[in-house]
Order: sequence, then C-alpha cells, then structure tokens
Amino acid sequence: MATLTDELEDIATCVREGRRPCEHGPYRVLIGDADLRFDGKRIDDPVPTGRQLLHATGARPAEEHLIFQVLRDGDLEELRLDETTDLRAAGIERFLVFRSAESFRLELDGRVIEWGAPVISGRVLKRLAGVDPKTYGIWLEVRGEEDRPIDDGELVRLDKPGLERFFTGTVTSTEGGGEHVLPARDRRYLDERGLTFREVRDGAQCGVIISGYALPQDRFQVPTADILILLPRGYPDARPDMFYSVPWLKLSGSEGFPRAANQPLQFDGQRWQRWSRHSSEWRPGADGIWTMLKRVDAALAVAA
Repeated sequence: MATLTDELEDIATCVREGRRPCEHGPYRVLIGDADLRFDGKRIDDPVPTGRQLLHATGARPAEEHLIFQVLRDGDLEELRLDETTDLRAAGIERFLVFRSAESFRLELDGRVIEWGAPVISGRVLKRLAGVDPKTYGIWLEVRGEEDRPIDDGELVRLDKPGLERFFTGTVTSTEGGGEHVLPARDRRYLDERGLTFREVRDGAQCGVIISGYALPQDRFQVPTADILILLPRGYPDARPDMFYSVPWLKLSGSEGFPRAANQPLQFDGQRWQRWSRHSSEWRPGADGIWTMLKRVDAALAVAA
C-alpha cells in the first residue's frame, strides 16, 4: 500500500534525474534556513507564491523574511512574497530562507558590497562582478595560504567574523601554464594590465616572471626586459624584497651597471641581474604584485 511519502513528488530527485515533475502535487521541496540545514517540506500547489513557501517553513511573519530560489547553475533569485514559481519548471533545486533585516558585507575585486543574506554563490559573485561566468573564475582570499576557488554552485557563508574577500580572474592559462603561485587578485591585475607572465616554482623558491616589461625611455640599452619577482613564504601577507632582470641592464650610453645591481641569481635556468632595492613598508591584505611593480618602476626611473 502506498504511503503519503511515496505519493510525494520529490523536486530534488527530479532535478537529479533530469525529468520534469508530475503536473499535480503534493511536492517535496528543499527549503533551508540560515544555517543551511535543509529539510523536505510538503507543498501542494505546483505554482506556489513566496509567501506560501515561507509559511511552509514556519517563517512568520512572512514580511520579515526573504526567500531565494537556488538554480542548477548556482544562481540565486529572490522570490517576492506575491511572486509565483513553477515547481515543475527545470532548474530549480532548492530554496533558502533568511530574515530580511539582516545585511552582510563582502569585498569583491576591491569593492565592498552589501548583501542581504548570510550566504552567496560563486555564480552570483560573478554576476555582481560583471564578468563572463564561462571565462572567469572566482576565488576566496585565504590569508597566508593559496586562495580557494569557488564553484558556481558553491554557497559561501558571509556571517563569519571578518570581511570575506573575493577576486575574479580569467581561467584561461597564461604563457607557460604551470601551477599557480600568485593569489587570484594578482593574476587579475596582471591580466588587466595586458602583461604576459609566468608563475614559476624552482625548487623551494616561487616567483612570477613578467615578460617584455617596458623600461623607462632612453635610460637603458634595451627598451624592454623580463622582470622576476620572488615571492616569500606566506605571500601576500609577507612582503617581497628585491627584483631581478634579464637581460642584464646597463645605463644608456654607459658600459656600467646601475648601483647595487651587479650581482647574479640563478632561477628557472637563467642568470638574473639582482636589483638590491629594499623597503620595509608592506600592508598585509592591501598590498600585492601591483605594489612591487610600482617599486620596480620607481627603481628603474632613478637608476644611476
């Protein structure tokens, strides 16, 4: 004998099996609270309103709550109280419910954004950043460690202590490919400047090589050079120090090297010219590869 549970059309199962739900309820839908604990709720109407779904969760008064549809591609769409959604339509996986008075902050590509829910998906982050979701990735900054890539459908919590920082960047490989040693925001910066770069791990050392970097006009015997910046353990919280160039640079009209730029470094199969330039100024969480390139530019401009 069929039980009531057997007669329920489970929407999540339909999504997994790639089939359209039956035309008549009752339906079982996944509706989660702010803790992302999902429970199956029974809905009789195949085209319920946001208010009906909220009532099914016991979220009352409905006016003090928000409900979001979680789509298969990871997008989140708010469902207004009197707006309907068709449970038989393809793509809806589950719903999330939050109190409407809550507001959460995040940083995306250096811009602080207010978000009305304690979770956000990778797909929504890409949409907020205004990037092509097919060619761009999204990363969560992890201090002192490799940034963590976020899938389109992954939900990231925003209600933890501190401000969560996200960065987008192209997922197409740069010249040379290889593993990443730079945080995602550094790669994005280099990409946006149109710089060709390689991320290199040579033994225990990691570095980024920027190819064909433009030098100050008429200051050196060549117009461009490859620039190497070594990344210390713990970067970007830990600061880089010196930089290196190939070919070895001599001042224009002279056979001499600039001051404190006549020592070699062997890295990635090449003998690099070391530029002994130092600074103790570094702001963890704010500075990055752009800071080092500004120092490179300044050092090259005043080389003597």
